[in-house]
Amino acid sequence: MIKTILFDFGDVFLTLNKSATTEHLKQLGISELDSESIKINKSYEKGLISSDAFIHHYTEKFEGLSDEKFKEAWNSILIDFPKDRLEFLKTLKATGTYKLILLSNTNALHIDWVKKHISVFEEFKSCFDQFYLSHEIHFRKPDKSIFEFVLQENDLNPEETLFVDDTLEHIQTAKNIGIHTWHLQAGEEKVTQLFSIKSDLF
Repeated sequence: MIKTILFDFGDVFLTLNKSATTEHLKQLGISELDSESIKINKSYEKGLISSDAFIHHYTEKFEGLSDEKFKEAWNSILIDFPKDRLEFLKTLKATGTYKLILLSNTNALHIDWVKKHISVFEEFKSCFDQFYLSHEIHFRKPDKSIFEFVLQENDLNPEETLFVDDTLEHIQTAKNIGIHTWHLQAGEEKVTQLFSIKSDLF
């Protein structure tokens, strides 16, 4: 029996356009990221470097790229928060049946944008028993350590836990340590369909 549900944030609740940042950077003359920049991105998601240092890496590396142009490109992935997803979560919370935990790979710039542009963010956040953002806890998916951290911190049994995420690599790590999973197909499935699609677990 499922007692705890771990939810991803982007493309589970918050709608993303995952190609937008790449497209914006291409328009600014940045066609491909090297291994150094990819490493910097991962470090930033873990909160190991500041937003200023992160932005500085890009503006120093790419001539003519301003702070504002980079931030606009970086945040262009973030779109909106459909109301029906919030209502689903609020109804689920009201039942009191499950412990609800958010587990998201994100970063300070994205969360600052969300707080400014998504009016329901605080209401959304209040629905969760725990709210884990990668840059605040210094772990990121798909590393095994982030799942072990959440399980230990909340005294969870993997067999009684369901993880919902749209990224296969994240799902595979969770599966490998015994957590039930739903690999949500963004654009084809909605989190509001949870209890019909995963009816075998409830």
